Formats: sequence, structure tokens, C-alpha cells
Amino acid sequence: MNHSLVTADRTTHLKIVALSLIAAIAVILVGITARVTDTDVANGRLEAHGPVIKAGKPSAVTLRDGTAIR
Repeated sequence: MNHSLVTADRTTHLKIVALSLIAAIAVILVGITARVTDTDVANGRLEAHGPVIKAGKPSAVTLRDGTAIR
């Protein structure tokens, strides 16, 4: 039994590569066949409901937690 990749023989390396390839193919197949079912999406378009809000003027907000020394 080979316990180190440095001293492993050729068949052990081939087993590792084959297992990695099978695992990668399985992950890719799961990713391709996965589907997200959402009832709010109609034909690939999202529908927005509610009032339209326009952005106001930009403002700067600062916060100071220390004591004021005058």
C-alpha cells in the first residue's frame, strides 16, 4: 500500500487521476442538470411590483464616537 504520493507507483497515480476526472465530470453534470424553479420568474424576466422611487441628492454621513476636546 502506498501512503505517500512521492513514493507511489504509476498505477496509484493513474487511480488518483481517474478518480479526480470522474468526480469533476459528476460535478459538471450536476451543475448542468440543476434547475432553479421560481414562480416569480416568467420566461426569464422578473416582474417588479410597487412604486418607482427616484434617487435624491447625495449626502455624506459621519459618525464620531470619541469625546470632543476643545
